Amino acid sequence: MPGLSPMAEPHQTLDIVAPFFNEAQSAAAFAALLDQLEKAVSRRFGMTVHKILIDDGSRDDSAERFAQVLSGSWEIVRLSRNFGKEVAVLAGLDQSRGDMVLIMDSDLQHSMDISLRMITELVEDPGIDVVYAQNDRREASWRRSQMARLFYSLINSSQRFDIPENAGDFRVMRGTVARALTSLRDKRRFNKGLFAWAGFHQKAIPYSPEDRVSGTSKWSRLNLIAFSLEGFTSFSVIPLRLISLSGLLAALAGAIYGAKVFFEVLFYGIAVPGYPSLLVAVVLLGGLNLTLLGLIGEYVWVTLSESKDRPVYIVRDVVRSGASDKPAPGTRRT
Repeated sequence: MPGLSPMAEPHQTLDIVAPFFNEAQSAAAFAALLDQLEKAVSRRFGMTVHKILIDDGSRDDSAERFAQVLSGSWEIVRLSRNFGKEVAVLAGLDQSRGDMVLIMDSDLQHSMDISLRMITELVEDPGIDVVYAQNDRREASWRRSQMARLFYSLINSSQRFDIPENAGDFRVMRGTVARALTSLRDKRRFNKGLFAWAGFHQKAIPYSPEDRVSGTSKWSRLNLIAFSLEGFTSFSVIPLRLISLSGLLAALAGAIYGAKVFFEVLFYGIAVPGYPSLLVAVVLLGGLNLTLLGLIGEYVWVTLSESKDRPVYIVRDVVRSGASDKPAPGTRRT
């Protein structure tokens, strides 16, 4: 019939992966959203839905609240501590076995309408592997928008792939893509870069995040700065090249200044200014050296973290609808 969405292949399963951290207050509302989404997906596409929630070391009773209000087929993976959202998403993908996988936040900023639109795009076009939501940032300040644009311009310089601007974890992908992403076991994760690095045919859909139902964002300004630095150290050599260029420019400026002093003394007999010029040179070169050492230290720390071969995360237990599965202490995910 006209206007109806195309049906997916028979007996396909959609896994919904949703990490959470201290979201007890929004548990009931998010569970209701998942129920509505499950009914819509079943009606429009004929797919069954399995919900995978990841408790990223919550300090409240979020997991218990979700276990009380979730319905249908679900499981809650409780991590042993807070490993960060990037790692929690990987934990959810590790648990996923569906034909399609939808990643969304549990704070209700990712709407059902956009989720259904992304799923529709994936079902309608077999040539697309991933459909992701791209934040239009209509409410962002001019300064923040320009900083974001500068960040993506720098990190995408000299790359064989581009990290889409303002694209996060909110996306739906085919199961083959989800399984491919689980093979990327970076300890210090920057999912935006990993999703882009993995490739596949991807399509963007613009969206505006919904208002949070309760609580506040877990991302402070310092966290965003640290996250941006994580992206640079994981996917770009541009910071090192910029510092190298700064050192080259400083050396060139020093050479020009030295030539100027030499000719002034040789031809005009002008006395060489001693202490001020020496102090400026020491401060300038010392600052550049310290900046370079700190930046190299960041890259070395990333390399050291990867070389330790620790598990990306540790599962405390897994609670499922109708059953529970508690792995042995020290269970590793590699």
